[in-house]
Amino acid sequence: MIRHVIRYLALAGLMLCAEAIAQVAPARIGWALSGSEEASRANVEALRDGLRALGHVEGRTYVLDLRYAEGQLERYPKLFEEIVRAGPSVILAGAYQGTRAASEATRTIPIVGISCGVELLVGSLARPTGNVTGVTCQSPELGPKQVQLLREALPRAGHLAVVYNPQVPYAVSEVAELRRIAGTLGVRILGVEVSEPAQFDAAATAMRSAGVDAVFLIPDNMVYGNRKRLGELLLANRLPMMSGYSDFAMAGGLMSYGSNLQALIRRAAWYADRVLKGARPADLPVEQPTKFELVINLRTAKALDLRISPALLQRADDVIQ
Repeated sequence: MIRHVIRYLALAGLMLCAEAIAQVAPARIGWALSGSEEASRANVEALRDGLRALGHVEGRTYVLDLRYAEGQLERYPKLFEEIVRAGPSVILAGAYQGTRAASEATRTIPIVGISCGVELLVGSLARPTGNVTGVTCQSPELGPKQVQLLREALPRAGHLAVVYNPQVPYAVSEVAELRRIAGTLGVRILGVEVSEPAQFDAAATAMRSAGVDAVFLIPDNMVYGNRKRLGELLLANRLPMMSGYSDFAMAGGLMSYGSNLQALIRRAAWYADRVLKGARPADLPVEQPTKFELVINLRTAKALDLRISPALLQRADDVIQ
């Protein structure tokens, strides 16, 4: 009789444990994106793909708490405050503005930053301080290589406009570095500041009046969220554009060379997975990119009456026909 009672109690305990496990709420992952829901669809799907590859099932092991700034980055603080109040297990944040706003909203909830500028907020790449880690698109050799490729496509492009947001520290630093090495790259640099979309038209007019040969665009949340408008504007002003993400080439730019943003987001899913399994941000070094993609938009080249050499086209990872 005692053995039967013990066996019954053990079975009942196992059933209760199984029921308790089944009732564990899925982890909440918060993410405030710079654009609209439609414009952010590919990036959100990249996160889902990354989590799925790690064995996660949406609705069962995790839920996404997505907020959209709709291009109004001044909404970031409020959106991240809302995310924090919902009690997420981990927060994702894009680029410098998003990661900074997330880190100001909480000093305790782990934050996975994605893309440029994350390295400015972690203290140490190898051992991040505070509650922020993630993946960055920054690499010391990237800017000079982008200019080199642009010059290869446009050998006569000696006067280069660099469009950047002066409110973003990494953009300011990159412009300073490009100016420092401009002579060795064979270019003259015209810095063009744009801190809000209302300045785009005036910037295009100024660049055209200055007689620049091409435009080098340093992306941030504001610039990325307006990439389609910028692509159309620069094309209408017959200004070839190079930037770091393939999204800009797809939006009408001539070329892009840099990290694949969706690949960075899928990698950020690995960071989120590690946090959900108990890792601290300090245990997860910030990753710098090791693979860069060259994308050339032949439609834009034809619209600008430019001929891209077959040798450069053969080196491209993707050619937009």
